[in-house]
Order: sequence, then C-alpha cells, then structure tokens
Amino acid sequence: MAHEKTVPLLPCRSVDEIAEFYGALGFVKTYYQVRPNPYVSLKREDLQLDFFGMADFKPEDSYGSCLVLVPDTGALYAAFAEGMRAAYGKLLVSGIPRMTRPRKRKNSGDMAGFTIVDPGGNWIRIFAASAGPSEPEPALGKLATTLRNAVVLGDSKGDHLQAARILDTALRREQDTASPADLLEALAYRAELALRAEDPARARDLLARAGEVPLSDANRETLADTLAGLDDLAATLPEA
Repeated sequence: MAHEKTVPLLPCRSVDEIAEFYGALGFVKTYYQVRPNPYVSLKREDLQLDFFGMADFKPEDSYGSCLVLVPDTGALYAAFAEGMRAAYGKLLVSGIPRMTRPRKRKNSGDMAGFTIVDPGGNWIRIFAASAGPSEPEPALGKLATTLRNAVVLGDSKGDHLQAARILDTALRREQDTASPADLLEALAYRAELALRAEDPARARDLLARAGEVPLSDANRETLADTLAGLDDLAATLPEA
C-alpha cells in the first residue's frame, strides 16, 4: 500500500505552551482538547506533530524524539528562525526550548540537519530527505575533523560539555595552523556550546575571537550562514 502516514505522539507539560511555541514556527492547531486528557494536534503544511499533556512532566527528563525528513533543511530552518525572532526577539539557542543551526552530521551520512528541542523537551531532529549527488569533499583538516565529532556529541547526543572539551583541545592545538574558514566554524560552534552551558562570558570571548579571524571576500561569501549565526549568538548575550 502507498500513502501511509505516521504522526509522532509526544509528551509535554502543557499543551498550551507547546501550541504557542509551535505557533511561532508556523504551525496551526488542527485539534485541541483539555478533557478528559490534554491533547493538541499541530500541523505545518505536510508536517504534523501531536502532543499529550502530563501535569507533572519534567521537560529536562524527556526521552521524546522523532526524525523529520524534508527536501530542504536550510529553507525550513530559515522559516523557523524568522518565526522565532518575531515571537521572542531572538533565536533560542540554549536551554529549553532551543534550536540548533543546520550542520552536516557525520553520523548521518553527512546530511545537513538541525534540531528543535521544544518546551516539552522533545528532540525534533530534522534532516534532508536525501543527500543527493555531490562532489567528493576535500580532505578535512584536524580542526574541521574534531568539529564534526563535536557536532555529533553536542547536537546528536546532547553532551555539550564533552563536545566543548574536545573542541577546546583542538582549538589550542590548531588555532595557529587551521584555515580561517575552519577556525571560524569551530569558534562559532564553541560559542554556541558556551551559551548552552550558561557561560555568557566565555561565549562573549569566543565571539570576539571569531570577529578577529581574517577572512577574504570569498571566505565571507562561503561562510555567510556562519557569520549570520554569530550575529544571532551575539543577540542572545546579556549586557556586559
């Protein structure tokens, strides 16, 4: 048979809180009830997520997760980011809820992916439906290789502390020899990890270092998304 459909059913503390968050990302309620059990169904085009409420549920203890395969992760991320900025005045990059930036995942065939951690603590893992044909990637430098490993730890496993540790070691060793592009990418991700660890002073220092990386015009064009991400991170910092 064809045209089957699967709808994730995920836990949350409050269906109203969930509906408000996903509403900012462009979802609409297609079903809502409070009794006998809290329940909400949310839809954005062909993407549907359903949630059930549990009054004593702790989002930080959630194991809720699902995979979402989409044609274009970059376009969907941009749409979510626009909605998040409009609703919250900034991207949410730390705590619960939050959203990561699209990055290649070495544990997923190098497909680009990003993650939403919603108010219920559910990890909505969004990947490209197909990596598609591509040219062989040039050999990665040591810092870029470590960054790929750190992304697996930080964005796939959720171990941002270990991701930060291995990236710090690589930055100390390779900061004078890595290419400007690799150095900027590593500093940008390390700053994001610092914010997840609630260390704004460290994030501010890393963003300052990233701003000092010498970039050519070609670098700036290639790294446009990363540079925009640095601006988003800076916007989340508290005033010094």
